[in-house]
Amino acid sequence: MIQIAYADTAAATTSASGGMGSTILMIVLMIAIFYFLMIRPENKRKKQAEEMRNSLKKGDWLTTIGGVYGRVVAITDRTVVIETSEDRVRVEFLKSAIGQVGTLDEQAAAQQRPVGKKDKKADETPAVEEKTSEEPVETTAEEKTDAE
Repeated sequence: MIQIAYADTAAATTSASGGMGSTILMIVLMIAIFYFLMIRPENKRKKQAEEMRNSLKKGDWLTTIGGVYGRVVAITDRTVVIETSEDRVRVEFLKSAIGQVGTLDEQAAAQQRPVGKKDKKADETPAVEEKTSEEPVETTAEEKTDAE
């Protein structure tokens, strides 16, 4: 009788350790998915933004994250001075406040540019033709007299 009880407890510990291994595997898998879907793309965006800010030079046109548009006049390690109008209004911003670089036309073209294959398919689809209405158009009494 004692041997049977001992065998039952051994089987319970074996199945519990097998369940623990699959649980750890699922946690590791979830962390890997989280890394590739969330952390890695965000790090790429940060790196691109930092490269863009470091490549600024005098004369470049830029838009800040607040929407101020102007031409770069002076650059320091941490700040950028831009001229915002013909009246030579100059404003100093931190480099981290720079949103996009390029003229307004270039920025608009970059936003309209297709990013992936999904956008190319949308461009290739033919436009829907407008249907002409077959309903009779009512004319007023003035229009009838003008037509006669």
